[in-house]
Amino acid sequence: MTPALPRFVLLYGTLFAAFGAASPFLPSLLQERGLGPSAIGLVLACGTAVRLLAGPAGGRLADRLGLRRPMLAGLTATAAAVGLGYLLPGGVETLLVVSVLHAALLAPLVPLADALSARAVPDRYGWVRGAGSAAFILGANAAGQAVAAAGLPVIIVLNAGLLAVAAVAALAVPDMIAEPAPPGPAGGFGALLRLPGFPRIMLVAALIGGSHALHDGFEVLRWTEAGIGPGIAGLLWSEAVAAEVLVFVVVGPPLLRRIGPRGAALLAAGAGMVRWGVTAVTAAVPAMALVEPLHGLTFALLHLAVVQMLARIVPPPLAATAQAAYGTVAVGAMSALVTLASGPLYGVYGPGAFWAMAALCGLAIPAAAGLRAPAPESVTGVFD
Repeated sequence: MTPALPRFVLLYGTLFAAFGAASPFLPSLLQERGLGPSAIGLVLACGTAVRLLAGPAGGRLADRLGLRRPMLAGLTATAAAVGLGYLLPGGVETLLVVSVLHAALLAPLVPLADALSARAVPDRYGWVRGAGSAAFILGANAAGQAVAAAGLPVIIVLNAGLLAVAAVAALAVPDMIAEPAPPGPAGGFGALLRLPGFPRIMLVAALIGGSHALHDGFEVLRWTEAGIGPGIAGLLWSEAVAAEVLVFVVVGPPLLRRIGPRGAALLAAGAGMVRWGVTAVTAAVPAMALVEPLHGLTFALLHLAVVQMLARIVPPPLAATAQAAYGTVAVGAMSALVTLASGPLYGVYGPGAFWAMAALCGLAIPAAAGLRAPAPESVTGVFD
């Protein structure tokens, strides 16, 4: 076992458990604090908007200073403290300020962790990321039990405590990227865009990743309209997450070695077309039980492929900048745009709106077909 692996598993486990403990229940907490639907939407939307700016800015600053691990630990610890602000007395203004600050601190955390882990434990990155996905579910389930026993404010305490542990865990992980990025344009986003293949990778990630937005926002509503109860809906959703963990930990790494990142991206795009096409025409439970596990391909396998390609083509001093551009700009911005369009699409076309998501994956196929990542030997130790 790679000596650093348990440290990264602890980091991702506590980090994603913190996310799982708070994010599913935060809208309910805001409602309990007296916010109406419009105010809740404002608070959540502002948090999403600031992530689009703070994620890339944090990654860029960490690369520029060469302080990826200290920044990861410091931002995580500060986020733990700021998150407690949700418990302060006050109205929408107070909660809006807390939400924006908290989102700004959280946005760079996963890109920074991915930049470190992709270099330090390249052959076990899937294990690390799978541990995070599993921890998110455990955190959400544990928080649900805690809320039932102690009320909604407990999610803030759980989130802060887990983030505090994650901050300590971040100090223990190795940083294999010693040098800082060069100053100015040579070390910025412009340098990434000039890398052969980088814009194409971002396009593929945006198209396939963004296609999940309608599912995340309206799939449970679709199932409810079709007569599927909460219990079955929860099982179907859990099936998708279980497939995600399975691909991250067991199936994905050997499959990626066999078919390469280009083949993995093509497979993810094809699986997306099937998944959203079936969802557009039926909500029958047997059909949903067959296509929900495709999440392991449309999300987890694609993520492994993108992280591998970035690790191969991006110079190490720009690793955090590249991860932030991928997670926050390409996928995050596209998901925000598709989410905005999802309401009108679903309102007009109903389940037929999922054909638009299938079309996004179809558009990703020619882009994925042109991907060319360097051979593994060209970047020693990365995903060998």
